[in-house]
Order: sequence, then C-alpha cells, then structure tokens
Amino acid sequence: MRNEAILVVDDEEGILIMLENLLRKEGYTNITKAGSAAEALMAMQTARFDMIVLDVMLPDMDGFSLCVELRKIVNSPILFLTARSSDLDKLQGLYLGGDDYVTKPFNPMEVIARIQAHLRRSSLYTSDVLSAEEMYRYDTFTVNRATGQLIVGNVDTPCPAKELELLLYFCKHPNRVFTAQQLYEQVWGTMVLGDEKTVVVHISRLRKKLEADPSEPKLIVTLRGIGYKFVPPSGG
Repeated sequence: MRNEAILVVDDEEGILIMLENLLRKEGYTNITKAGSAAEALMAMQTARFDMIVLDVMLPDMDGFSLCVELRKIVNSPILFLTARSSDLDKLQGLYLGGDDYVTKPFNPMEVIARIQAHLRRSSLYTSDVLSAEEMYRYDTFTVNRATGQLIVGNVDTPCPAKELELLLYFCKHPNRVFTAQQLYEQVWGTMVLGDEKTVVVHISRLRKKLEADPSEPKLIVTLRGIGYKFVPPSGG
C-alpha cells in the first residue's frame, strides 16, 4: 500500500476511472478525481497532494491557467495530459509551472510510469532532506535542500520542486557537462526519449530567477551541441 496522495484532473470520466484503476493496481489508494478546475481547487483546500495529473482541456478553466493557480499554493510535481500536439502548447505548460507532459492519445502505462517516477524522486528527495542537510551558498544565491528554499540576493524566491532538484543537481556537480537527456534521467527519474524540451524549459525558468541577464547566462551555460553546465559564481 502506498500513501502518496494523487490528484487526477480530467473532464473525461473514462480517463479518470482508467487512471484510478491502474494506480490502485500499483498499490496507490489515496487518489482524488476532479472533473473540472473548480473541483480541483476545492480538493486543494482540504488535502495536500504529492502528485497532480492535469488535463489541459477543462470545461471551466484551461489547465494552463489552473496550473498557475496551483503553483501559488503547492510545489508538488504537475504532469500535464494534453491533446495539443504543437511544441508551443507543450512549452507553454512547462513555462507556466508544469514539470512534465504526456500527449493524448497516450499509453496509460506510460502515464503510470511517469507518475511513479515523479513520486519516487520526491520520496528520495524527502529521504535526503531527513538524512542530511544540503546547502549551497554563493554570492548571488543560496539553495537549501532541507528547507526547500532558494534565496536570490536577500529574497526568498518561490521555486517548484523540480526546479529546486535540478538546481541542486547542478550545484552538486559544478563545471560538469550534462546532456538534456542525462539531466532528465537524473532529475525526473525516467528514461524516456524526447523530453529534452522539459529540461530546456526548467533551465530557462532557473535562469530567470538566478541570472542578471537570462539572455546571456553566466551560471547555467549552454555548450551548443553538447549540453549544459553550472559555473559557480564567486563565494561558493
């Protein structure tokens, strides 16, 4: 039996029932279903969720707008289910705070695998927090695993869980080059091809928080055709 709380938001009853049944077969019992944004927001008022699966096309509010509202109150991983196949739509969801996406029509077991991977990474992250404090302090920012905080200058800066994990991974491996696929496997925890865009968007979001000029990054730099590396600022 697994105690992680999962919120599944989709206006298609068949998808809600299918995902609930598959999750229960995997041992998850704390599952809440919502058929609209209003139901999802109501559920958030009474429970804390470790994972959110969010359809983009909802009857009362699009999933992108709902994601923005959810990010005001929760840092848990958000997995988008989207029938929109364009890269622009996928990237929009990630830029607005989503952590991952699966395109409809989807293989149900892929969705379950993604959910399990996010929950597994969150569990490992929590275990690391309990076992040892990991903090990196630089002239321009401080990131603290134990408190889940990112301090930029003297400002406590909101940072969703996956962004924080990615930044901590970079800080733990300074000046080391990683491909986008390697970062996805290490931080997201699944080996699925074609998820480079997810990493690219999260790096872009981190740059907006950390860099003096995100268009000319000095901390998380791109080595074209190779990958990315973190160059620690002075004071590290």
